[in-house]
Amino acid sequence: EVEVVESGGGLVQPGGSLRLSCLVPGFPSGYHTIGWFRQAPGREREGVSCISVHDSSTYYTAPVKGRFTISGDNAKETIYLQMNDLRPEDTGTYYCAADPRWFYCSDYLSRIPRTGNYWGQGTQVTVSS
Repeated sequence: EVEVVESGGGLVQPGGSLRLSCLVPGFPSGYHTIGWFRQAPGREREGVSCISVHDSSTYYTAPVKGRFTISGDNAKETIYLQMNDLRPEDTGTYYCAADPRWFYCSDYLSRIPRTGNYWGQGTQVTVSS
């Protein structure tokens, strides 16, 4: 079983920044799609950002586009989510999913598959003054 581990969450003031990390053992080998998702209390899980491993193409959902950046470091087996200009509505638990299957990123972030891939336990992000 692959253990995906997220880290980097915390408490930040509005307008601040955080960088989340997602350690995926063996990355990039064996993976085609990596996605970041978030879930606020009482709300459904939603897609945030995605990267296609084969060409490093990226995708962002509308609420975060222009503020968040996804990237990968093969040597560290880690995918990052740089979050700038954070807002209170960005508060939630952020999850990373590593998938051996290829998806269009827009589709992956909307479908949010729960099986056939590997999910971490999440890292909490709180944006508050």
